[in-house]
Amino acid sequence: MTLHVPNKLKVGGITPFTATDYPGKLSAVIFVQGCPWRCGYCHNPHLQIRTAHSPVPWSDVTGLLRRRVGLIDAVVFSGGEPTMDPGLEAAIHEVRSLGFLVGLHSGGTHPARLRKVLPLLDWVGLDIKADADGYERVTKTKGSGTHAFDSLSAVLDSGVHHECRTTIHPSLHSEDQLRTLARRLAGAGVTHYALQVFRATGCVDPELNGTPVAAYPSPALAEELKELFPFFILRNGG
Repeated sequence: MTLHVPNKLKVGGITPFTATDYPGKLSAVIFVQGCPWRCGYCHNPHLQIRTAHSPVPWSDVTGLLRRRVGLIDAVVFSGGEPTMDPGLEAAIHEVRSLGFLVGLHSGGTHPARLRKVLPLLDWVGLDIKADADGYERVTKTKGSGTHAFDSLSAVLDSGVHHECRTTIHPSLHSEDQLRTLARRLAGAGVTHYALQVFRATGCVDPELNGTPVAAYPSPALAEELKELFPFFILRNGG
């Protein structure tokens, strides 16, 4: 099965091998250009803008993936924000035709397109960036929280395996806000949840980079949140 993938699919880069982007599987990651949000802690800010031409031709991507058949298990679409791209669905179809599992990293910016591709996915990593009241503080974009929680509902309704994760920073999230958010997610039916402590890698925000995160969040909060979910992890890479 070979589908024409529209030129609008703008690939900003590809990682040919990783053991960390799809749970329990070896994968390649396709980084799609473009994101409508401007989160200060973004570690791929160079992918926020969509250029006139795709930096990596789709034929190069499929050529690499064909050489990876039998060596990796899955292909993950990341970004940027892959659901921003109109070519995502056709690209997923073509990747699936090669026999790979398909994962998606998304911030939930485009819930309608996410709903359309969810039946084609085997796993979703969905960023939930804050509680409803704090979304614009993180994304610098009005109405972003509505889109994100609509996307969360779509993922949960689909039954697709998922992980929800929140990248946290003391300037953006108080512990009370994290507690409120976690309770909301648990109540909605989220089973796999991760807190990811801010890392300065790629971040160009001097305020975020200059704030210590060594003692954040407190061990007591982490233990409290652990009780809310069947699977909970605190990722603190320093």
